[in-house]
Parts: sequence; structure tokens; C-alpha cells
Amino acid sequence: MNEFYQKDIISIKDFDKEQLETVFSYTDKILQLDPIQRREICKGKTLGYLFYEPSTRTRLSFDSAMASIGGNSLGISDVSSSSTQKGESLSDTVKIMSIYSDVLVLRHTLDGSSRFAAEVSEKPVINAGSGTEEHPTQAIQDLYTIKKEKGKIDGLKIGIVGDLKYGRTVYSLLYGLGNYDVDVRLISPESLRIRSDSTYEIKKRLDFSESTKIEEHIDDVDVLYVTRIQKERFPDEEEYLKVKGSYVVGLDLLNQMKDDCIILHPLPRIDEISTDVDKTKNAKYFEQAEYGKHTRAALLGLTLNEIAF
Repeated sequence: MNEFYQKDIISIKDFDKEQLETVFSYTDKILQLDPIQRREICKGKTLGYLFYEPSTRTRLSFDSAMASIGGNSLGISDVSSSSTQKGESLSDTVKIMSIYSDVLVLRHTLDGSSRFAAEVSEKPVINAGSGTEEHPTQAIQDLYTIKKEKGKIDGLKIGIVGDLKYGRTVYSLLYGLGNYDVDVRLISPESLRIRSDSTYEIKKRLDFSESTKIEEHIDDVDVLYVTRIQKERFPDEEEYLKVKGSYVVGLDLLNQMKDDCIILHPLPRIDEISTDVDKTKNAKYFEQAEYGKHTRAALLGLTLNEIAF
């Protein structure tokens, strides 16, 4: 029995360790299949996407993932050219898109949008980012990357640096890491610390420490997860300018890290990781993006097949 069949993917909190490991196992399976076998997984299926917020990697990753397993994609990537400009509600748009597709992927600026969409859609909904809340498929991609590149997740020391207040990838990653035995260090400017309304629930899942100084942890972590400071989420541009460029990971910091420490980033990158780092063996953010295609293909295959492939 495939427990993921027709299941909405709204929050990483809905996944336990066994379920995450199942997704990782099917991702490995996809990578082992030849392209012809792979394209049979979702042959004839359609992914519908609704992106009310700009995206490059996530939308193209889903599109590429669906194509790799034999399906096709259609949808709205620019709301300015859709009926939302005429005042169509999210509810009606979701209902129409669910008629045209077998699974719906939604990114929206409002918190709670994906959970609302799941209530009105007749087809399963995958949250591709809802406001400042969560980005569950990014977290699955991140966890899979750590496991592939480090050989394990349990027992690792993980530093997460940058915008921890507005970065929804951070919250999903922390909830996901709560299924493992890890030592987490949260590093951010004081004004961008993890939101207090979330710390209570996260602390029930894992232990973490907080700091403003990356130098205190750089020589001790096995994974350094870097996030950009998100200008678009600041209500006041002056507040953004105060923290812009707070942390820059360059070769100087790299030389202080463990030799086998890996550097991850959900992308897009602005200036928080120097391009000099790209060619080092520690930089794994482009591999991370590639793993995202395969983990999403596994999730789509599991969501759309009553009998797992």
C-alpha cells in the first residue's frame, strides 16, 4: 500500500522519519532506473502549477521532474497575465486548475494559502512555498542532499546562517531535522533570529543554540546551510540595509572549516557566498538543486500512483 497516494504535501511536519526515508529510497530508485523506465512512472499525468510569487528553481524543478517521469505540466507562472488580474479568487483558480491537472503545485504570498487550496481542490496539492511559513519539498531536497553527501544525517553538527526570521526554507528544514539526532546552530543578526512563535514547536522536535557570530561555529560544523537575507520580505528597506551583507562565506571562512564540511544554499544566491567558493569540493549547492529535481520526481510518482513504482 502506498501511503502517499493522493496525499496533500503541505507541511514537513506531516512527515515522520520513516516517511522521509521512504521518499529518499524512492529517489534513489528513480536515479537507478534508465530513462525509458523512468518515463513510465507518470506517463499521461499532468501537473498544474500556480505561482503567485516569482520563482525560477522551484517551478522549473517541478516541471523538469514531471517531464523526467513521463508527465507534462501546465499552469500560471505570471499572475499578471492570468484571470487573477480580473479579480478571480484563489478558490476558483484552484478549482479550475484541479479540473485540468492530476496534481497541483502552489506558491503563494499568503500564510495558510496551501492548506486552504488543499481544502477546495479535488486533486492533491503540493505546497511550493506559502508566505513565510514553509517550503516542504525544499526541506526534503535539503535532507536528501545531506544524506547523499555526508552518508547520514544522525550525529551531524549543522549550522544555519542568514535570514532565520523570514526564511521559510529554514523553518521547514528545522522541522525536518527534528526527526534526526542532530546538533543545530542558528546564526543570524539579532533582528533576524528565528521567530519566537515558532521556537516553542521547534524546541519540541530538536535542540538548537543561537548566535550572531559565525566564527564561533565555523570550525565545528559538518554542514553549513546559508540563506540570503530576503529584501522583499522586509516591511522597511532601512531595516534591510542594516543587515545586508552580515555574513559572507568566502575562502577565508572556508579555510577555517572542517575539510569535509559541505556548504548548502536553497538559492537564489546574492552575495552571501563568494563565487570563489563554487569550485571547491565543499560547495554542494548546485548538486543540491539537482537533487531537488529527483526528490520532487519521487514525490510526484508516489502521489500519483496507487501502487508505488
